[in-house]
Amino acid sequence: VQLQASGGGFVQPGGSLRLSCVVSGFTLPFYPMAWYRQAPGNQRELVAVVETSGQKNYADSVKGRFIIARDFTDNTMDLYMNSLKPEDTAVYYCNRHPALTVWGQGTLVTVSS
Repeated sequence: VQLQASGGGFVQPGGSLRLSCVVSGFTLPFYPMAWYRQAPGNQRELVAVVETSGQKNYADSVKGRFIIARDFTDNTMDLYMNSLKPEDTAVYYCNRHPALTVWGQGTLVTVSS
C-alpha cells in the first residue's frame, strides 16, 4: 500500500491550496477516506472524512473552509483548502478511515504572512 499526498506549499493567510492524494494497493472508492494533519509539537488529527456513501464530515476547525473530494473513477482524492489560517500550518496526510498503520510522507502546508 502506498499513500502519496502532494500539493502543499507556502501561502499567505486567506489563501487557498489544493492537496491531492494518490493511492495504490487498494481501490480507494471502496473505503472511507480521510485527510489528517500534524502540526509541529502536536498529535496527528483528523481533518476531513468522506464515506463510501459520499457523506462528508469535517473537524470543527476547518468546517466551511475545506472541502474533501474523491474521484470515483480512479484512485485519487483531493482536499480544497480555502481561507487558510496560520493554525492550518501542518503536514497533511491522506489515509483510510480508520487509518492504516502505513502512512505516506505527507505534504507540508505553511500559512504565514
